Amino acid sequence: MSHPHLRLKKNEDRRLRAGHAWIFSNEVDSEAGRITDFEAGQLANVLGQGGKPLGTAYINPNSLICGRMISRQSDVALDKSLIKHRLNIASGLRERLYGDGACRLVFGEADGLPGLVVERFGRVYAIQLSTAGMDVRQGEILQAIEENFAPEAVVLRNDNPVRQLENLGVEAPRLIAGELPQTLEIEEAGLRFGIDPLAGQKTGWFFDQRPMRERLAHHVQPGARVLDLYSYLGAWGLRAAHAGAGDVLCVDSSAEALAGVEANAERNGLTVETQQGDVMAVLKDLRQAGEKFDIVIADPPALIKRRKDVKQGRKAYRQLNQAALQVLAKDGLLVSASCSAHMARDELIRTVQASARHLDRSAQLLEIGGQGPDHPVHPAIPETAYLKTAFFRVLPSW
Repeated sequence: MSHPHLRLKKNEDRRLRAGHAWIFSNEVDSEAGRITDFEAGQLANVLGQGGKPLGTAYINPNSLICGRMISRQSDVALDKSLIKHRLNIASGLRERLYGDGACRLVFGEADGLPGLVVERFGRVYAIQLSTAGMDVRQGEILQAIEENFAPEAVVLRNDNPVRQLENLGVEAPRLIAGELPQTLEIEEAGLRFGIDPLAGQKTGWFFDQRPMRERLAHHVQPGARVLDLYSYLGAWGLRAAHAGAGDVLCVDSSAEALAGVEANAERNGLTVETQQGDVMAVLKDLRQAGEKFDIVIADPPALIKRRKDVKQGRKAYRQLNQAALQVLAKDGLLVSASCSAHMARDELIRTVQASARHLDRSAQLLEIGGQGPDHPVHPAIPETAYLKTAFFRVLPSW
């Protein structure tokens, strides 16, 4: 059975022809058919200029991004069979990278499953459905995961506020299949971390920074004093301690996260200090107390969530980096990160440079990287290259 057609306006098909997967509501030719005639999650054959077929998309008339391409072929069904096939392709990459270890198993558009994120923690899986097209197929996705991987448990993490952009409800995390083990651990670079996929931030762990944490280990000098801001469960701070840092302070606003840091430190036979509080307030107190650190890691949550927040978000990144530099030793290392897709890589570099000059200091950019390969970037979709992490050596002014 053929899908109904969705026709685009003249010249609005160029981005899709280049490989992008998103269709915006103002690109639809309303004279050829109204977007409101579609139901949320319904499939459509997308037509470009002159009626030329562009492929199959699922539609959401209630969202600014009203369509997401799932195939360059027409009349493709987004059913359990296709989901299983693409899960297999995605897991093939991760098996080459990590064997059966913990990782992000599916990263939305980059893995041909827009709106779907799947994390693997051993035999426990966490899934996140951020679009209507995936939300209405929750049953097929769960079946595909069960048939492909025989999971011990599956957790649904539909607590991401981005769902509201699709006119979807934000739900409390819940177990939808199997039983969770009493203790769930993952391993990274020889360290063991206890995580909670039901109550933890995001889906329980931040796999995307794994390569950058590996780079951090190369910069830690024996006995270094390290400040880990927005520490969550201590992935950065404990990595520094394991690499030989003599004094590590982990700061987070969440008491539960810091309890996790302490438990993970004990789990690995490491020693760190923790401090609960607002990061900016803690930085102010540290500065007033004259504290200095050899390495400061500033890896905040996204400070720019929407395009309209760019101006305010850039200001927030500037304030954070400037405050971090004020507690950095004379020849110190600042690790500055942004997971905001609306914060460009060059903008992050300029932000740190401006912060350093404001404090009459000189910065050297040593290296910059992004998310790990279990978060592959779709070359035609810049938004999938969301993570930037820069390592700066910061000196007194020349």
